[in-house]
Amino acid sequence: MTRGHAPRRFVLHTLLVVGGLAATAFPLAAQSVVQQGEWNAKEILAKETYVKPPAVVERIVTAPRNAVSFTNPAPDRHLFLKTESDGLPTIDAFGKFHYRLGGVEIDPKANRARALTTRGSVGLTLLDPMTGKERTIDTPKGALVNDATWSPDSKSIAYVASFDAATYIFVVDVASGKSVQVTKTPLLATRVTTYRWTADGKSIVAVLLPDNRGPEPKAPAVETGPLVRTSDGRILENRNYASLLRDQHDKDLLDYYTLGQLAVIDVKTHAVKKIGQPALFTAVDASPDAQDFRVTLQTKPYSYLVPVSNFGTVEQLWDSNGKVVAELAKRNLREGTNPADSANGGGFGRGGAASDTGKRNLEWNPAGPGLIYLEADASAPASGGAANGRSGRGGRGGRGAGAAARKDQIVNWLPPYGATDKKVLYEADGRVTAVELSEDGKTLFVDEGNDLYAVRLADPSKRYEIAKGGTIAAGGRGGRGGGFGRGGAVSDSAFYNNPGSLRTKEGPSGGTVAVVGSDGKTVYLEGTKYFQDWTKDAPHNFVDKVDFETGQKTRIFESPADVDATVVDALDDDFSKAIVTRQSPAMVPNSFLLDTKSGKLTQLTHNADFAPEVTHAIRKRLLAVRPRDGYKFYIDVTLPPDYREGTRLPGIIWFYPTEFTTQAEYDQRVRTTNVDAFPTVSPRAPEIWVTQGYVVIQPQDIPIVGPQGRMNDHYVDELREDLDLTLETVEKAGYLDRDRVGLWGHSYGAFSTVNAMVHTPYFKAGIAGDGMYNRTLTPFDFQNERRNFWQAQDTYLQMSPFLYADRLTGALLMYHSLEDQNVGTDPISSIRMMQALQGQGKIAALYMYPYEDHGPATRESDLDQWARWLAWFDIYVKNPQPKQTTANVVP
Repeated sequence: MTRGHAPRRFVLHTLLVVGGLAATAFPLAAQSVVQQGEWNAKEILAKETYVKPPAVVERIVTAPRNAVSFTNPAPDRHLFLKTESDGLPTIDAFGKFHYRLGGVEIDPKANRARALTTRGSVGLTLLDPMTGKERTIDTPKGALVNDATWSPDSKSIAYVASFDAATYIFVVDVASGKSVQVTKTPLLATRVTTYRWTADGKSIVAVLLPDNRGPEPKAPAVETGPLVRTSDGRILENRNYASLLRDQHDKDLLDYYTLGQLAVIDVKTHAVKKIGQPALFTAVDASPDAQDFRVTLQTKPYSYLVPVSNFGTVEQLWDSNGKVVAELAKRNLREGTNPADSANGGGFGRGGAASDTGKRNLEWNPAGPGLIYLEADASAPASGGAANGRSGRGGRGGRGAGAAARKDQIVNWLPPYGATDKKVLYEADGRVTAVELSEDGKTLFVDEGNDLYAVRLADPSKRYEIAKGGTIAAGGRGGRGGGFGRGGAVSDSAFYNNPGSLRTKEGPSGGTVAVVGSDGKTVYLEGTKYFQDWTKDAPHNFVDKVDFETGQKTRIFESPADVDATVVDALDDDFSKAIVTRQSPAMVPNSFLLDTKSGKLTQLTHNADFAPEVTHAIRKRLLAVRPRDGYKFYIDVTLPPDYREGTRLPGIIWFYPTEFTTQAEYDQRVRTTNVDAFPTVSPRAPEIWVTQGYVVIQPQDIPIVGPQGRMNDHYVDELREDLDLTLETVEKAGYLDRDRVGLWGHSYGAFSTVNAMVHTPYFKAGIAGDGMYNRTLTPFDFQNERRNFWQAQDTYLQMSPFLYADRLTGALLMYHSLEDQNVGTDPISSIRMMQALQGQGKIAALYMYPYEDHGPATRESDLDQWARWLAWFDIYVKNPQPKQTTANVVP
């Protein structure tokens, strides 16, 4: 377990070497922030309190991303809901005491997931889709707002309100805009952080603190014995998980903060009906009438070897008294890769199926009583070659050679959920990937292999084809997707001839249903049309109207050639009016009301560009070709808005290598690039460097190429060649001063940054964040490398820049989050790398950030990092020092 203030228990007496001057480096203090006056790079780098970058960078980083968009519609689509943000979270919120228990982050003071303490909205706004007018909702002061959800009747909105010491559910009356607290007992929002409306909008299902709850378990004042770890002969290959359970006290804490009371709360009277006894809930899914409940419970034994997500669970069906009606699935503890651990259990719904004859994709019926699931007909012959619960069909396509596909049944399981309380709604010819119902429950839409078709349940013998290759896409409430499952790869032909996915919406009982026109026979396919030359032709989003009885298809929307346009939502089931978002490289995304019959567009929002210094930058795309093997990859180049042609600028490469086996794999990864999109500027966007006069160079998925399973065998050579080619290409284009270049990467990009600096002489400086630099510390695979250390020892060693610290050229700035929870990037890697560089007399710095996870998120940390990054490059890239020796660098 990691406790929230654990970083304060130790001091990192590492050496910070800046410009040849030694200073002691400590974790950055949270108490104060140095206000930057005149920019002094060396002073910035030496400060042990938070510092700030130049004003233009501070403004871009901290700007609230509060663009108005119509993405959360009421079920009747008369209003939309927007959440309000006040920008980046603060170090005060992140610094609140918290536990990390096997990957479960808990704010113990408030009995909730730490995420509800550190992140949330500060307000809610109602949007009128016909006029664009806004109306502010009253929310309690001092509370963060999460999970704002419309009631099924569109008259109310519920949300989770997180106060300093407790969490409650509030409900807004949409007509008045007033909020009322409906839960008197606080939520236990540690594992189950959401709730569910009943279909009538009168009640809410949630997990509360149990009655007569005792005090938190206390750790012994003095340890009572050693920590015990054993190996019993099983093969348990585990990756490096952070914050695993440590001892019995951690197990007790996990139980204490998981044990909750399931309850149904009356929204009007606030009366509480308890469902069963307190239990170790990890998931709850109530039926639309709250008479039955699917619950997932944590089971024992626990483990010190794997995170809580690998612990055992049992999924049960409860009645309204908490009685177990049926056991739906059981999954035992999974430790390592031992087949006996990974093959047990199974199930359906949340957990998948143990075999092809099990219930799959269990969901509450969105248009009637009971549950709906998919199940192979056990009486039909099994198909040859089936694996992992698949019935011989590979992904979206054909059947196994010489094998007959097993027929799938779509089953409605009715209360009281006995063995005979089942009704087969439809039997397909082969394996069904996904299904949807119409809102009235009379029509079934089936995604079977490469066929999307409709079936009238009154006459299931007849099927109406909607589209070959059409799908029911996965998605959420009120969106484009839904259905009971998806899967499979997409061929080039299917990709470029994609007919679209069936459009869905939230049903009257929750869940999703297909959008069907008022004539009862019109459905809508929504998709994206891609082009072979994505560098010139942006994707076109489209919506087709399909009469599934006649097969007639009509395109009612397609984005134009020079603007990216996307349908956000239709305002009625006949698609007469829709909300559309439009953007282009020079146009901020805004929402418009589209009349699909006349084509008239009415602008609803007027979002502003909060970072014109970046979005107005000059953007180029260059093609690099490796002379050795002809392998091609693309390089995005961003230049300052005031760039003058022919000027060679200092440069920074931001990159993240990716493994490929063929050119086709690379092409498939980049072909969805949208050249018509408005530039996105996140608080850590590499393009922000242009405000300081740099050319920003971003190779797209810089390729590491090799045979399947052995892509990394030539990682160093591939990395060196790709970076050399990147620099050569941008230099030849006239943009780059090759004598003033640095590079920057995060996580695997950080690992690759340091590898580049020990294996090439190209870079004056580098920035590496939250990386792993010694692959012997990740012996059981990493990234896309699936061989373990003993199977590929040479590769692991060659890819470990720690072992080549003596060859480092250029000045290296490392940063690492002290509570990094990512698999395989333990902070000890940066500490030891710093130690190695000190011992070799290299120019380096290490900054370690309290309370942050893999990739800092707070205002203070982001600003501090930008200040130090810019200062580092000011010294070592813009105004470089004499080169360090390159005698030991591999040519």
